[in-house]
Amino acid sequence: MGSPATTTSASIPYDRRLVALLSVGQLITWGSVFYIFALLMEPVERELGLGRAQSSLAFSLALLAEGVMAWPVGRWIDRGHERAVMTGGSLLIAVGLLLHSFIDSAAAFYAVWLLLGGALAATLYNPVFAIVTRRFPNDFRRAIITLTFLGGLASTVFIPLGAWLIAQLGWRHALWVLAAIHLCLCVPLHAQVLRDAPRPAHRPASGPAATTRPAAHYLRSLPFLMVGLFTVLLMAVTAALPPHMVSLLRGTGLPEAWAIAVPASIGLVQVLGRVLLFFFEHHFDLHLANRVIPCLIPLGLVTLIAGAGHPGAALWFVLFYGMGNGMLTIVKGTAIAQYVNREHVATLNGALGLPSAIARALAPLLLGLLWTPAGGYTTGLWILLVASVIAVFALLGAQRWRLRQGLGLS
Repeated sequence: MGSPATTTSASIPYDRRLVALLSVGQLITWGSVFYIFALLMEPVERELGLGRAQSSLAFSLALLAEGVMAWPVGRWIDRGHERAVMTGGSLLIAVGLLLHSFIDSAAAFYAVWLLLGGALAATLYNPVFAIVTRRFPNDFRRAIITLTFLGGLASTVFIPLGAWLIAQLGWRHALWVLAAIHLCLCVPLHAQVLRDAPRPAHRPASGPAATTRPAAHYLRSLPFLMVGLFTVLLMAVTAALPPHMVSLLRGTGLPEAWAIAVPASIGLVQVLGRVLLFFFEHHFDLHLANRVIPCLIPLGLVTLIAGAGHPGAALWFVLFYGMGNGMLTIVKGTAIAQYVNREHVATLNGALGLPSAIARALAPLLLGLLWTPAGGYTTGLWILLVASVIAVFALLGAQRWRLRQGLGLS
C-alpha cells in the first residue's frame, strides 16, 4: 500500500478487518473511560471528601474538554494525521488513567478528567467516524454501523468488569489495569491499523475543476447550520433524560420495578436497533431512513407524556426511544458527509464538538431546574418534544436544500 503522500481514499477497498479492530478500540475506550466514571464516583468521593456536585463536575469538565479539542482534532485528521491522533489519544488515556490512581485532591481529580476529556476527543466516535468516511467513501455508513454496534456494548462489558476490578483490587489499582489495557492494546492497535492514511484533498488553484472548497466555505453554508441544529438539539434531548429517568418514571406513578427496568432496557433496545439497521439498511432508501429514525425520539416522548404512569406506554417509550437513540448515532455520524461535504468531514464535525458538549452538559441541569413538585417533569418533557421536532425538520431541510441545488443525495 502506498505512503500517505500517494494513497487516496478511492484506492483503498473496504477493509472489514480494519473496521473490526477499530471497533475493539471503541469498545475499550467507551467502557474504560466514559462508563467507568460512574463506578469511580463514590469511592473517590469517600477518599477525597467530595460531595456529589463536586465529583460530577469532573465529568462535565471532561465533556467540555472533549468539545474544545474536537475542532483541532478534526483539522488534524482532515490533514492526514489520523494515525498520530488516535495513537496519541490512546497513549494520553493510558497516562490519564495512571495519573488518576495517584490523585489526592479535588484539583488533581479535575485536572485528570480534563486530560482524559481531551484524549476522548481523539479516540471516540467523532474521529473514528471521520477516518472511515475518508478511507471508505462508498461504504462509510456500513463501517459506522459496525463501529457503533460494538461500541454500544461497552457498558455491558466494562461496567461489570470495572466493578469486579474495583472490588478485587481497589479503585486505584483497578485504574492500573485499565491503563495497561490502553497501553498494550489500543496504542499498538491504532499505530498498526491506521498506517497509510489517504492524503488530504487539495483544491486546484483556479478554474472550473476547483470543486473542493475550503472548510470555511461549508461552515457558513445553510446545510451545515441545519445539520448542526439537528445534531445539537438531539444531543441535548438524549443527554437530558438519562440522569432523570428513574425519578421521572417514579413521578408518573409507575411501580418501582418498572422505574428501574425501563432505563435498563433502553440500552439493549439501542443495540437491537443498530443490529436491525446493519442487516436491513440495503433494503430501503437510506435517506428515507435518515428522515424516519430521528422521528422515533419525539414519538417516544409523546408516549411518555400521554401515557404517564401506564406500563403499556412505558413499553412503547422503550421501543421508540431506545430504537431511535440507538440508530440516531449512525444518522448523526453520517449527516455531514451526506448533506454537507465529505472531504472536510472531520473538521466540520469537529466544529460541532463544543456546542454539542455544552448541550450535553447543560441539558440535564436545565431539565432538573424545570422540575416542580406539583407538575414534575411535564414542562421539561414538552420542551424536549418541541426541540426534537425542530431537529427532525432541520435535517429534512438539509436534505431538501441539497436536492434543490442539484447536488443529489450521496
